[in-house]
Amino acid sequence: MTVNLRVAVKEDCIRMLELVNELALYEKAPKEVTVTLEEFEAAGFGEKPVWKAYVAEVGGLVVGFALYYIRFSTWKGCRMYLEDFIVTETMRGRGIGKLLFDQLIIEAKEMGFSGMVWQVLDWNEPALNFYAKYHASIETGWLNAALSKDQLLNY
Repeated sequence: MTVNLRVAVKEDCIRMLELVNELALYEKAPKEVTVTLEEFEAAGFGEKPVWKAYVAEVGGLVVGFALYYIRFSTWKGCRMYLEDFIVTETMRGRGIGKLLFDQLIIEAKEMGFSGMVWQVLDWNEPALNFYAKYHASIETGWLNAALSKDQLLNY
């Protein structure tokens, strides 16, 4: 099996959103994905792109991707924030995730980031085991907080 790892292009967005929806289903939150294809494309390839991604292809089909953006920490400086990292279920366990994650580490080092951060669900044992291989620090004590688009509009 040959895996082609490359920077995502606008034409990948449809497939990437399919994988986002697969991830949301896996994470038991399928109705939480509300971004439109147009919003997704504009955020990555519009006038002011805010994200970058690497895709993994097998046989011309995108089977995984890692999408990140730059997060600024007043304590640490610029850091890579890994927003989504997914390999489609049928392709897991074949080293594709490692290829993507290793590419992110290379990118973070080349960009001079002070680190790389992400979130992982506490019940997602396969992901926790994957990150343990990298000796990642899994923090406790922090709770996620958010305001939805409706909450912002209704303020």
